[in-house]
Amino acid sequence: MLTLDVRHPYTARALIDAQHMHRSVMSGFYNWVEDGVSDARAQMGVLSTWSVDLKAGVLVLVVQARVPADWSRIPADAMKDKPRTLAVDRTINVGDTLSFRTVVNPTRAISPGKDASSSRIRGKRVAQTTPHHAKEWFIRRLQPAREPNTARGGVTCIGATADTDALSVRMLGSLKSTARTGLVVARAEIKGQLTVTDPQLLVRSLTEGIGRARAYGCGLILVR
Repeated sequence: MLTLDVRHPYTARALIDAQHMHRSVMSGFYNWVEDGVSDARAQMGVLSTWSVDLKAGVLVLVVQARVPADWSRIPADAMKDKPRTLAVDRTINVGDTLSFRTVVNPTRAISPGKDASSSRIRGKRVAQTTPHHAKEWFIRRLQPAREPNTARGGVTCIGATADTDALSVRMLGSLKSTARTGLVVARAEIKGQLTVTDPQLLVRSLTEGIGRARAYGCGLILVR
């Protein structure tokens, strides 16, 4: 976990440019894979999420990975505290209840329509921008006991269910980038409690993340 000063130019740029934030996260993992590899983030299992306390002037960046990080490339004077590392070693069983928080990029595909010349043409993907639709996006990925691990449309479930009425959903500001034209990442924060139904699948969800925009701080599920 990194605690950064929001008043520092390095941090301020990361807050307004999603591509810079991505580069900041990935800067901790140089030399683990060859330069230019397209799936470097996925190979190393790098996921991240962040939150800002503007009153305290602090950005808290949580990064998860399969390999150790080296944060020496981030300016020392941008750090409020030394980076903290926690090794995760926990057994998860069916029926366990876990409090969770996740920031996701809820999207849906729009049908290409009847005029499409080929059945292989995929529909345009658009953001879900209301709490109701973001909640539906997440509920679709829940897995009640004894239900298949794949939901309608081929969506992979997360290996847990939840009291959907108790889920808290809050829309966050969309992420954009001056370095990558057209990049817009809609975000929703979802909190609640999960009840484990498939430990192996839940561990996969915790390790690999869920949904899209995982390179931009979405998809990491934090549990306790």
